[in-house]
Amino acid sequence: MNFRPKRDDKPDLNLIPMIDVLIVLLIFLVLTTTFSREAALHIKLPEASSSSETEEKGVEIAIDAEGHYIVNQHQTINTEVDTLRQALLQAAGDNKDPLVIISADQKTPHQAVMTALDAASQLGFVHISFAAKVSAEEKP
Repeated sequence: MNFRPKRDDKPDLNLIPMIDVLIVLLIFLVLTTTFSREAALHIKLPEASSSSETEEKGVEIAIDAEGHYIVNQHQTINTEVDTLRQALLQAAGDNKDPLVIISADQKTPHQAVMTALDAASQLGFVHISFAAKVSAEEKP
C-alpha cells in the first residue's frame, strides 16, 4: 500500500521579483538615455584649397599688437570704425562682396578684431576669413 500523498512537483516561477528587477532596469535605462544628451555645437567647417589662386581680389586687414589697422598695405589714420569702414570701401573698389581676410597679431586686443568685424558687417561684407600661421610642428 502506498500511503504517501501524491504531490504535483511542477516548477513554480515567481514573477513578482523578476518584474521588480525589470522595472528598475527600465527606469535606469530611461534616465541614462535622457541624461546622455550632451550640449554640443555642430559646426561645419569651411574647406580650404591648397592652391593660392583666387578668382576675386580680397581685402586684407592686418592688425598689430597695439590695435592699429593696415588695409591692403595702407595704414589707417586712426582706429575708429568710420575710418576703417572708409578704408575697406576704398580697398574693395567695385567688388560688392569681397573676401575680407583678417590677420591679427597674437597680442592684439579683442576689441580691435571686433571693430574690424563690425566695420566689415556694416558694409555688408559677409565673406570673412581669419589668417593663421602654421606652426612648425604641423608642417609636413
